[in-house]
Amino acid sequence: MTYRVRNIVIAVVLAALAALMTSYYVTNYKRHVQQGEKHVQVYVASQDIPAGTAGTDAAGMLKKKTVTKSGVAPGAISKPAEIKSKIASQRIYAGEQVTVNRFASVSQSGLQGSLKGTLRAYQVAGTANQTLAGILKTGDHVDVVANFRYKWANQASTSITYAATKVVLRNVKVLRAPSAPGTASKLGGSTDTKYQVVLALTDNQTQKMLFSTHDSDQAQGGGGEPGWWLALRPNLNPADSPGSIETLTTMLRDGLSPRQAKLLFGSLGGS
Repeated sequence: MTYRVRNIVIAVVLAALAALMTSYYVTNYKRHVQQGEKHVQVYVASQDIPAGTAGTDAAGMLKKKTVTKSGVAPGAISKPAEIKSKIASQRIYAGEQVTVNRFASVSQSGLQGSLKGTLRAYQVAGTANQTLAGILKTGDHVDVVANFRYKWANQASTSITYAATKVVLRNVKVLRAPSAPGTASKLGGSTDTKYQVVLALTDNQTQKMLFSTHDSDQAQGGGGEPGWWLALRPNLNPADSPGSIETLTTMLRDGLSPRQAKLLFGSLGGS
């Protein structure tokens, strides 16, 4: 190895050592500064939050992360409740800090801000009991229960009709809750008052809802109220029972032993 080559090699090695020592010093300095700086918790997205996501849904897509105080993004939320009444106006990526400037109020975006894909805003009107007026809140989820009258094909010429009840839609989001009944209705006001509620339905679900509200049974002896109702779902860990249809026969059979069912319905086990 010549004298010149040796000097070049030595210079390269010294430069590499200097770079390593500088990097080590900077890293230690940053660590020292961070250790002396106050740490706070912020909320970051636990998954991608698409634009148009309701704040109530986005609040369930967050997780806490500890950062230095200087690392807090401007407008970072301190609690999920800050965005529950809003709608995501921009996409938020997983791991990104959640800030209020990524959300808009419902009044700014309108009902359309709550819709995406196949979702549609569908408004229905019903009595206070049907629509849970005064109980239902915007952002709640409901099931739709309907009662129908029908005839068997071979009995079309008779007046005999049968009734069946079914949960026709599940986990429907309320985009706009009905207003609460006024004082007059509590004191015996008109029972004809209608309360409007706006639901988020898929395009296919709108067909079932229209059929349920227009072709369900007019309750006999039930104050003339149509045969569809909203049922409020729990906010915490909601679950669904297996699908079923209730008729007079299933109601009477429920809980009976085989012997009791035979006595009630006859030796053939029912009609």
